[in-house]
Parts: sequence; structure tokens; C-alpha cells
Amino acid sequence: MEQITILWADDEIELLKAQILFLENKGYTVIPVSNGHDALDICETNKAIDIVFLDESMPGITGLETLAQLKAMSPNLPVVMITKNEAETVMEEALGSQITDYLIKPVNPNQILLTLKKIIDNKRLVRDKTSSDYQQQFRQIVMKIDSGLDYTEWVEVYREIINWEIKIDRSDSTEMGEILLMQKREANAAFGKFISNNYLGWVQNNESGPVMSNRLLRSKVFPKIESGVPTIFLLLDNLRYDQWRIIEPILSEAFRMEEEDFFFSILPTSTQYSRNAIFAGMMPTEIERAHPTWWVNDNEEKGKNLYEDALLGELIKKTFRKELKWEYLKITSVHHARQMQDNALNLLNNDLTVIVYNFIDMLSHARTEMEVLKELAGDEKAYRSLTRSWFENSPLWSALKRLAEKDIQLFVTTDHGTIRVNTPTRVVGDRETTTNLRYKSGRNLQYERKNVFEVRDPAQAKLPRPNVSSSYIFAKEDSFFLYPNNYNQFNNYYKNTFQHGGISLEEIICPFIRLRSK
Repeated sequence: MEQITILWADDEIELLKAQILFLENKGYTVIPVSNGHDALDICETNKAIDIVFLDESMPGITGLETLAQLKAMSPNLPVVMITKNEAETVMEEALGSQITDYLIKPVNPNQILLTLKKIIDNKRLVRDKTSSDYQQQFRQIVMKIDSGLDYTEWVEVYREIINWEIKIDRSDSTEMGEILLMQKREANAAFGKFISNNYLGWVQNNESGPVMSNRLLRSKVFPKIESGVPTIFLLLDNLRYDQWRIIEPILSEAFRMEEEDFFFSILPTSTQYSRNAIFAGMMPTEIERAHPTWWVNDNEEKGKNLYEDALLGELIKKTFRKELKWEYLKITSVHHARQMQDNALNLLNNDLTVIVYNFIDMLSHARTEMEVLKELAGDEKAYRSLTRSWFENSPLWSALKRLAEKDIQLFVTTDHGTIRVNTPTRVVGDRETTTNLRYKSGRNLQYERKNVFEVRDPAQAKLPRPNVSSSYIFAKEDSFFLYPNNYNQFNNYYKNTFQHGGISLEEIICPFIRLRSK
């Protein structure tokens, strides 16, 4: 055990020799003082103090007064209040002043030792326990991945991996984090094969596979709309399951969970395809056929998601016999977000409000998005932390808290996720080839086959065919497509950035959550 130094302040310190000797025999260093003034002087001069035991009822300067000054001096220093007085007001004041723990006199040595273990050794104990538990589960996850999973089982494996990722983050176990990262890569390799083998079959026969983007609203939202209960459908762009897990505790302050479900994003896992499919209730070729002026191909220089509200209106008209009062909001700037926050209560007048919230754009200005995210989110843990910090301080959360004061139903979901890319793979195409890093559409594409799912006939995937000989390729695992020209320059620029459009657990398996005001 590393040397832990305890400062113990008590006006009856002479009576505590047995407890101090006990701690010293356990390897702790104890500095005894008999009053609050000495405690403050030592804390000011000795920065090696790890924890303070503080008697509440010392003469002169009281324990509570000493506590206040200690916290002003060293806000993060753990303080254990020791008191004879169990009065509620005393304990409330101590707890309000951010004591770490408290003990009631007379204290026995084992109580003290337990408190020290809980406070000082807590991180180490959590890390050791998490590592031990994950090591036991590691083999079981491997066996599951190798056992020929169906799509619901893949969702469970993905959730399990993410749960361990978050636990290991909290335990600060670097070694276990590296092992888990390797296991997630192996899972993504197997998942890529699974999607390659099954995706076209699901597209051809809707009922054979998971609910995908084009069936999301009709399958999971519209049947839940209740008369007299406003429904908010919140689509956060690029929201992955791990990011949902990070904001879930914040939302639970105002909402109770009714259902945690999932859907699979269609391919390509990009806004143009997946989000249009969600609001149209159709696959891309069906949108192109039904509304040719509303569908814009990859190689055309126009906005690709300009008609989401119109597509949604058509879907609502086809689905509901009775007239539904609905509204569509797209939040793409802080200004739009503030407007929504100010007018939040007006949304209660609608049966259904659909909010598309481009929260990645909220994190950073679109043109510098990649550089900013690369700087702030150096790894998955930092990306999750950034998501939590953004959400907690966003106008969106302020608006949702206001809405939660009334009885509302809230759906939280996304259009697709993102994956951090690390493995460049070369591709050659003509000028008409699309620019996305995780999928390409074009003629006579040349590429390395190892990490690619190819769709030679776009009609099989219900994707538009900009040219007669167009085909699609999708990157698997953490690979990203680069042209031979300026290969090294673009590799350095895009490596370790978050991208979407291809095939991975993170991009395809989308969280779908139903909540209700508490």
C-alpha cells in the first residue's frame, strides 16, 4: 500500500492513542492535533495530507468552522467528521459542507479502517473488482461472438461490451481497457460478416430482420401516440448507444424509463439515407420513385435533407385516419436551440412534435468540427464525457425539463451512429464517385476487398443508381476509404476521427428509448 497520511484533529487526542497506534501498525501515517487552528496550519504547510479526521465539537474553532476553512483551502481533500452529536441539523450542515463521511463516537479501530478503505482505497478496489469480473466475462463474450448470433443477440453483445467499456472507464483500468478495445474490434469484424451475409435479405423481406430506419416510426412510435398526451420525438444526430448511456442518468431526473429498445440503421449509415428513410417510412429508391424532386443523389450539388418535414407529413397523412396536430423542428444552431427553449411550452399543444437536433454541430462549428472533436475527444471515454457535458448544459435539456413538468411522452433516438476510424484502405474511382469516407457509390470502383461489403446491384439494397453501372461499397470495422492522390496527407487528417456511412456495431445498432414525465 502506498503511504497514506492522516491528519486527526480532536481536543481529546490523548485518549485516541490506541486507535492511532492501530492505524500506524496498518501502515498509515497519523499526524495528531488537538484543535482546529493547528489542523488548518498543518494543511496549509503540508500538501501530503491525504485525509482529515475532524472532531465536530472542539472548543475555540469548532469542527464545522474548521471544515469550512479546510474546504476553502483544499476543496477536494476528503474530510471525515467525528461527532458525539447525532442531531439532524448538525449532520445536515456537515453534509452540506461536503464531508466525505462521518463517524459517531466512540469510534472503534475497525470502523476507522473501513472508512479509510472506502475513501482512499475505493478506486483501487473498484478497479481490481472490475478487472476481475471482466476477465471472467471475457471468455463468455468471445464464445457468444463465435456462436453465430442473430440480430437480437448481436444487440445484447453490443450492449454488454458498452456496459463493460463504461465500467472500465470508471475504474481507470488501462490494461483492461486495451483488452476490451481488442475484443470490440473482434466483435466488429464478426458483425461486419453478419451484416454482409444478411442485409440484402432483410431489405428484400421486411419481416425477416430487425426494424430498420424505414419502419421505425410506423413500428415503434405511431402506435404509442396517446390522445391527450403530447408526444415528443427527439432525434439526436450521431447518437450512439454508449452516448445514450451517459446522458440517461441526466434524463432520469425528470423522466422515467418506459422502454429501452433498438433499431438498425439502413445502409449507408449516413444522414442522407437513414434520416430520409425514417421520415418517409420508405427505402431510398421508394422515396426517389414517389417524390423524385425530393430525393437528391450523392453526386448532386444540393442539400440532401431539405424535405424531411414534407416526407413526414406524407407519412402521417397515410398512417392516421384522424387528423394529427404535429410540428417538425430542425435545430442546427445555438440560435435555433435558444428559440426552442423559449417556446418549449407551446409544443404541448401538439399531438406529436418531431425535433431533429444536430448535436454534433452544437459541440463545434461545422467547418471546424473534425479538428475540435479530435482535440477534445482524444478517445471514446473523452467523447462520452464531452457528450454528457454538452447535454447537461444545453438549451435542449432546459427545454425538456420545462416540458417534463407536464405529462408528456418522450422518444429519444438517432439516425445512425459513428465509429472512430483508424485503418486507411485505398479506393480508385472516377469524378462521379462519392466523397464519403465510409461508403462509396460510383462506376468501376477499384478497392481492397478485405474490409468491404460490395453491392453491385443497388436495386437489391433499394438504393438509387445515379448511373447505369453504379455500385456501392461499404467500409467495415474501423477502416476508411482514401484515394491514392495525397494518400498520406489525408490519412493523417482523417485518422482517429469519427465517421459514419459504413458497417459497425456503433453505426448500425441505434438506441431507441421511450420515456414518460415523472
